[in-house]
Amino acid sequence: MAETLDMTPLDLQVRRDAHGCLVLKLSDGSEHVGVVPVRAFPMAAPEEGLSLMRSDGKEALWVAHMSLLPPAARVLIEQDLAIREFVPTILKIRSVSSFSTPSTWEVDTDRGATQLVLKAEEDIRKLHGRTRLRIAGSDGVQFAVPDTTALDRSSQRLLERFL
Repeated sequence: MAETLDMTPLDLQVRRDAHGCLVLKLSDGSEHVGVVPVRAFPMAAPEEGLSLMRSDGKEALWVAHMSLLPPAARVLIEQDLAIREFVPTILKIRSVSSFSTPSTWEVDTDRGATQLVLKAEEDIRKLHGRTRLRIAGSDGVQFAVPDTTALDRSSQRLLERFL
């Protein structure tokens, strides 16, 4: 059952386990390993409405406002949100190490040149048709390709080998 955070801070703890996953310990002593923070309104009201989702997809905790979190818990949650909400756009695919997975890609993004490791072809998700993609790197960073037809021909050919 999800615990609700009213306008008074609750006694809760958040820490990272050995694998870097968030562990939420609630005031009743229950622990939830692998919680994922999800903002309800990331653009319109980023400080309001935060859900800490359990690994089974159910809500472990609803936070009405980020200011209600204990400072140490807030820091860890904001770190996870920064990673989750960081989505560089791929502008060019310079090279791929292999046409089978895992494969290391050298790409230019709107945030600069970087590498990503594609673990499996399933880590490339098609959004709204074939031309819009979301690519998950092995480190958890999500990369966007808003329109594959806008990529240069060389990038399109490299990408087509994985689609």
